[in-house]
Amino acid sequence: MAAKRGQSGLSLVVGVDKPSGMSSHDVVNRVRRIFGERRVGHTGTLDPLASGVLCVCVGPATRLDNYMVGHDKHYRVRITFGVGTDTDDVDGTPVKFGAVPSAANEESFACEILARFIGPQKQLPPAYSAVKVGGVKACDAARRGNIIELKPRDIEVYSADLVAIVSGEGDAPVSWDVDFHVSKGTYIRALARDIGVAVGCPAHVAVLRRMSAGLLTLDDCATLEALERMGVDASLDPVKLLGFRFAFLEGDGARLVSNGNPLPETAVELCERRHASATDEMCACTAGVRQSAMEPKDGEHVAIIVDNKLVGIYAYEEKRQRYQACCIFQTGVRRGGDI
Repeated sequence: MAAKRGQSGLSLVVGVDKPSGMSSHDVVNRVRRIFGERRVGHTGTLDPLASGVLCVCVGPATRLDNYMVGHDKHYRVRITFGVGTDTDDVDGTPVKFGAVPSAANEESFACEILARFIGPQKQLPPAYSAVKVGGVKACDAARRGNIIELKPRDIEVYSADLVAIVSGEGDAPVSWDVDFHVSKGTYIRALARDIGVAVGCPAHVAVLRRMSAGLLTLDDCATLEALERMGVDASLDPVKLLGFRFAFLEGDGARLVSNGNPLPETAVELCERRHASATDEMCACTAGVRQSAMEPKDGEHVAIIVDNKLVGIYAYEEKRQRYQACCIFQTGVRRGGDI
């Protein structure tokens, strides 16, 4: 039977090094054209200004998005002082100006300020953000001139490391280059805004690059130009990106999964990754994978692999001593171009 229009028969995950100046939706449209597949989605929006790690799912693999969001992230950001904008980044309209304290050029001062922002905290999202209130995105309302009152949200900054101070000469602004490791839901633009308040002057994000999202790093990502050349060979292992324990099934077990049936605990031998070289990580038959010694935990998600494709995600039910299907992929998700 021929594939439906806009369906390529592909099911895979790729990492894209998003260029600055493109929206995440622009990247999705480009990936649609590259693979000839209309079912494409990303698992974590990047602002147009930002570059870096963007996880993109193709075909039935788009159903993985519920399991690949909410990860912590690493960013490198340039915070520029002396000017605040309506969007809290360089793409916005300047709305605040202020003299930059001379101490902003001192490493000890910068490190002391950054240290104040480490740990759990409440953060007020930027007015131009995708946060919804009453079904309306704050950014859409702001563009129409209506500022929605947003509520602070719980976030955590795990680390904030000063990389460099870019001193302003003459009228040039002072900037800090900072590496942040943050929880889900953290707005780096809001951090820049609040750091400016702590320094004593307005501030905004001048440059932003996402270095990782969960287990996906820049090393795993391809530029859009490289993706054009590589095609399916750029696909990544979704089992590795999910970070779940996993099991290889065949025979009766594989048939149960194909129908979305529960799996008895005895039919699932859990495996996990050991710390290994990148080469070992690419193949399940190497020392990069070992049998797990830990018993399954109630509610734990596990990845099911058949014929070296991800075919399902199951959750363990301790009371019934079985695994219940959460998501089945009739077209298994490809596990990487080199496997």
